Amino acid sequence: MNVFVTGGAGYIGSICVEALCNAGHSVTVFDNLSEGHRKAVDPRAHWIEADLADRDRTIGAVAETKAEAIIHFAANALVAESMADPSKYFRNNVASALNLADAAVAARVRKFVFSSSCATYGPPERVPIEESMPQHPINPYGESKLMFEKILNWYHDRYGLEFVAFRFFNAAGASERYGEDHRVETHLIPNVLRVALGQKPHVEILGTDYPTPDGTCVRDYIHVADLADAHRLALAPGLVGHFNLGTSTGYSVREVIDTCHRISGRPIPVVEQPRREGDPPSLIASADKAHRELGWTPKYPKLEDIIRTAWEWHRAHPRGYSS
Repeated sequence: MNVFVTGGAGYIGSICVEALCNAGHSVTVFDNLSEGHRKAVDPRAHWIEADLADRDRTIGAVAETKAEAIIHFAANALVAESMADPSKYFRNNVASALNLADAAVAARVRKFVFSSSCATYGPPERVPIEESMPQHPINPYGESKLMFEKILNWYHDRYGLEFVAFRFFNAAGASERYGEDHRVETHLIPNVLRVALGQKPHVEILGTDYPTPDGTCVRDYIHVADLADAHRLALAPGLVGHFNLGTSTGYSVREVIDTCHRISGRPIPVVEQPRREGDPPSLIASADKAHRELGWTPKYPKLEDIIRTAWEWHRAHPRGYSS
């Protein structure tokens, strides 16, 4: 298929593009490089540097590349920033994404795969979280993702656009070639590994008084290659709906730090800080629907395996893509 990937120069997008190229698809990457890296784009993919906010350019690019499917990763994704600047998140994650949805309709694209987030749920009424549970986001980032999910529901109803919305839990890990290199790094695992590499003096634990076994936040970590595999499977004709992507196992912040210490063999000093605004105590996925309807099974279900691939990539790329 001709697959049009927005945000394909970013962390998850780059590894998805690699997987799509390996599977024989023809891939176009559309990215403004505000967060991504040109070096992260698989050389087999066609490259377009442009911004989804440019409506005419977006509609033209989808038509010109004869896209049969769109995979939409491009978004702002910092919870704290969204609390400080909601306008940025609604403009980029909703208004600009709407340009892409309209481009899909205009070009009669068959399938639209959207990278949503578990942040759409907010603090869940129970864990593991199922797709049918209420969605009450507590930050503008999660709200922006939920708004676009609702837009896709209406576009499916009114225009017949087939869509799959994946509610990610915590993406982590790396492939041999591509890994995690954010300009502003807020994710736990790469920040812990930077301490192991001697690039930071300590790792901060943001909140130690949550109602969890050790007082720190609990999260479901999913290998980025497993996320990419789910996106590849979502291209199947006729598949429509919302799916959680996680391992259904939760690990606390302290457990992640301890695992990074064991795998790296290096000291990781810790400094405890107050809670970060907008963080739910525990987010764990029920991925039964994805297993059942997609035939998707994570190849890296264990935290140790996820962190090991991340550690290998960061050791080989100590300064990220500028290494």
